[in-house]
Amino acid sequence: MSQRIIDFHCDVLYKMLYEGKLDFMSKDALDITLPRMQAGQVSMQVFAVFLEEALISGQPQFSQILRCIDLLRERICSLPDVSLIRWREDVEHWERSPQLTGALLSIEGADGLEGDMVYVRTAYELGVRFLGLTWNHSNWAVDGTMEPRQAGFTNKGRQLIRECDKLGILVDVSHLNERAFWELLELTERPVFASHSNSAHVRKHPRNLSDEQIKAIIDRNGRIGITFVPAFIADSQQVTIEHLLSHIDRICELGGEQHIMFGSDFDGIDDKVQGLEHAGQYGNLLEAIERRYSSEFVNRIAHSNALQFLKTNLPAREG
Repeated sequence: MSQRIIDFHCDVLYKMLYEGKLDFMSKDALDITLPRMQAGQVSMQVFAVFLEEALISGQPQFSQILRCIDLLRERICSLPDVSLIRWREDVEHWERSPQLTGALLSIEGADGLEGDMVYVRTAYELGVRFLGLTWNHSNWAVDGTMEPRQAGFTNKGRQLIRECDKLGILVDVSHLNERAFWELLELTERPVFASHSNSAHVRKHPRNLSDEQIKAIIDRNGRIGITFVPAFIADSQQVTIEHLLSHIDRICELGGEQHIMFGSDFDGIDDKVQGLEHAGQYGNLLEAIERRYSSEFVNRIAHSNALQFLKTNLPAREG
């Protein structure tokens, strides 16, 4: 079936940073390459900047964030018909341009911002439009899902939220622990989103969202990116697309038909959903969804829900 797809999370830049010179034009160098995006009709992709402490010397630094942004610009956005999306007008141009592949920048974990609002503002100027506040553990801003103490925001973390609101950076809740999630909703009135999380009702996992969290995101007119991480989908030796559909069903039951999208986490996972091992296989998923839902809903989950979120919440170009 023909359908433009928007994917709200991948770790291509992580692999490019830590695994050397990977070619985005090579068909099978990564889960997400330009040929695989074209085969799967993925025409807009959010690229996350993720710094893994185990693979670097010392604490994450802003210079490493800059290196990832440079990788996106030099290895991906330099390719024909691939363009960095920063402004609402860029999204509208993408919508009118079927040949265009859009790339957006996210930071997954505020660690490398070093608690410095100058770095936050600089990241914004360079195109970062989404911020996942933490990964699984704690940092200078907040605690993640796997941090034993399960604390909320630090004073610096609260300052960070105020700065994001001022700039127009959208906050990603996917790795927040539940206490921090509810605190965030008190700190900001803006929509929030989960770039790559599923339903905890279907699969109880710390990285999934409770029914109450899902409904809160919906109430804010935020978005939830269904993710393809097998451990978040089902407790099974072989996770299938049918298992994944159960999470879509649950979010829709809670009123999320206009708030659900995709956040694959390709290139951030080793195990894969059967028949959904890379971006070129998105068609298998859409066909399965269309057997259960209307064509209008397929359009919504594939791109129109995400597109409306971007058009509503990305900043307008200045000047």
